[in-house]
Amino acid sequence: METLIPVINKLQEIFNTVGAGVIQLPQIVVIGAQSSGKSSVLESIVGRDFLPRGSGIVTRRPLVLQLVNVPFLEERQHAASGETSTLAEEWATFLHCKHKTFTDFSEIQQEIETETERTTGTNKGISPEPLYLKIYSPHVLNLTLVDLPGITKVPVGDQPPDIEGQVREMILSYVSNPNCLILVVTAANTDVATSEALKLARDVDPDGCRTLAVVTKLDLMDAGTDAMDVLMGRVIPVKLGIIGVVNRSQHDINTWKSITESLQDEQVFLQKRYPSLANRNSTRHLAKTLNRLLMHHIRDCLPELKTRVNVLTAQYQSVLQSYGQPIEDKNAMLLQIITKFATEYCHTIEGTARNIETSELCGGARMGYIFHETFGRTLESIDPLAGLTMLDILTAIHSATGPRPALFMPEVSFELLVKRQIKRLEYPSLRCVQLALQLLVHIIQHCSTYNTQELLRFPKLHEAIVEVVTGVLRQRLPITNEMVTPQGEGAAMGHLGSMQGRGLIWEWGLKSLS
Repeated sequence: METLIPVINKLQEIFNTVGAGVIQLPQIVVIGAQSSGKSSVLESIVGRDFLPRGSGIVTRRPLVLQLVNVPFLEERQHAASGETSTLAEEWATFLHCKHKTFTDFSEIQQEIETETERTTGTNKGISPEPLYLKIYSPHVLNLTLVDLPGITKVPVGDQPPDIEGQVREMILSYVSNPNCLILVVTAANTDVATSEALKLARDVDPDGCRTLAVVTKLDLMDAGTDAMDVLMGRVIPVKLGIIGVVNRSQHDINTWKSITESLQDEQVFLQKRYPSLANRNSTRHLAKTLNRLLMHHIRDCLPELKTRVNVLTAQYQSVLQSYGQPIEDKNAMLLQIITKFATEYCHTIEGTARNIETSELCGGARMGYIFHETFGRTLESIDPLAGLTMLDILTAIHSATGPRPALFMPEVSFELLVKRQIKRLEYPSLRCVQLALQLLVHIIQHCSTYNTQELLRFPKLHEAIVEVVTGVLRQRLPITNEMVTPQGEGAAMGHLGSMQGRGLIWEWGLKSLS
């Protein structure tokens, strides 16, 4: 049982490193209003001053505090034959600088402030990025706590206007986890029934099965009043219990009163004011209760966690197997993939591909349909003599002969008339080029879909191939359009100026006239 908490702590570190949030691990989340005594409770559990203090919102990032119980220094030295890696009774490490060991707890406090300001700045804003702190000490129990920013209602100073909504959203993201225990900290010198932290806990845990309440500042209640009803559970019905503690006052902190002395004074106060409940309250009892609750909660969550891990393992194992064996020669593999893609592309156009569509024409067959059916029918629908009358022909001939009659038709008049009629073929031809380009781009997607497993294994390479080939085809579009479009007076008849070209045009005209 004692090894459960360290294992969960190790899993939290791993998941934070790899960025996995698919498994919700058991943990204890500490929530409460500003100045409710959350920091004092955590420091009392640890037995050292290590948290930043000040007015307003001090905790501006989630602090994942992992407490690890270790043997005393003498026992460690004896077990290691007089040599030990850490020559300190207590020390701490941060996950963001795990190779550095902190033995001075004032440096821990400074590191928390520095790292918080690095992420959130100095404008009292908050950040959802957690800060991981692990404390090793022989005076603590194995425990994991998540300290969240205190609940605030009104922005103070240079706090963001929506600070209340940000804090609430952050708290709900943690306490909504069904595998977390909620540690609600509320002050005894305030009306417990109006506690915003208790309201948040009840929203996500209506039955109170995951909620443990801590009542702080028992020594600051008004004269003639006590917290007996609250500690007995008559005001706040939570099933995990209610524990009262006495924190150090600001005067105690300013006068450097040690936490050990504070815990002794706390026990004396409880024996004097609440003798019948003294054994069920105090910071020491709180630490033991949290340790016990967390171990039992982890034990209860283990079957579900095991099932979840097995399901995810099977899923990711299948994904891993789909990636194939490791690649030894990357250059050869890249050349092989590109060659296969080019071969598949050519086979699709030639009609010899392995995957041929049966529901519609594809590849070269579609290209033939565009040329012979779409483009051919468009040309057949064009009347070669539309807009050209016999008077236009005679006028062009007479204008080209000058004052003398000609035996044969002048070439100038022929070119003049043919150019005007051929111009009508430009739009259908450009449209045919555009349809051909769309088909060639579509063939790229077809080859990518039915290509080898390697392209599915390397999605970024797949995207790069599609992008490059598409870019090459689009680069050739203007050049192809220039070949189709008549350029100038001479280029318009570049291939039709010959006797063969004129014969074809006359043949086309004669067929149309017949």
